[in-house]
Amino acid sequence: MSGPADQALQPLAIIQTGTPPEAISSRHGSFSQMICRAAGLRPDEVEVIPVHEGAAIEPPSRYRAAIVTGSPAMVTDGAAWSERTAEWLRQAVDKNLPIFGICYGHQLLAHALGGRIDYHPRGREVGTQLVELLETAASSPLLQGLPRRFPAHLIHQQSVIELPPGATVLARSEHDAHQIIQYGDCVVSSQYHPEFSPGIMDTYVAHYRPQLSAEGLDVDALNAGIRPTPEAQQLLLRFVERHVRLREAA
Repeated sequence: MSGPADQALQPLAIIQTGTPPEAISSRHGSFSQMICRAAGLRPDEVEVIPVHEGAAIEPPSRYRAAIVTGSPAMVTDGAAWSERTAEWLRQAVDKNLPIFGICYGHQLLAHALGGRIDYHPRGREVGTQLVELLETAASSPLLQGLPRRFPAHLIHQQSVIELPPGATVLARSEHDAHQIIQYGDCVVSSQYHPEFSPGIMDTYVAHYRPQLSAEGLDVDALNAGIRPTPEAQQLLLRFVERHVRLREAA
């Protein structure tokens, strides 16, 4: 059994499930780099595991916490690496490892725990959109003091369509009913990207402009709506503070 001193030496696992398009990564880096930059994480605090490239994750006891990144992949594709990661997540949840899933990670957690993922019937959600906290959010220390509604950066086609058993929804948007989901005391996920800056969101909208226009979206309005999302970023910052920094200080 590990004690506080051992936990302080354990890294935060960043489970990287994909790579942004080159137009985004060349300017803003990988998803793990975006997360580290937004959360103020040092290189010596993290271990990046590119599971989409076939990298294996060590047992959950090896880590103090885990963050599962976004991805251009689709959970419903059932890729072998994705299903292996889902199995690891089930084991990690059973071991009470603190986990934070983002976008694809949000969906993969729900899939791993028995929920259903699919393409959203209303199509893509993209840009800076309002997220609304539900009454259930009042009991979450990660969301204390945040306004009831706040802007967040999003880009996704698939969603959590049916919740897993035991899941609690903490927030929604006009488009997606499951924006933040909590599982027990130490596992949480967001459909939105708390690590995105306005610059990252702007690059995404510019890169996908032809596709977004073809889908009937008003790209000029999306561009005009991009703005800072400090409240959305708090979910990531507070997860790191609670499950990485506090353990480091123990």
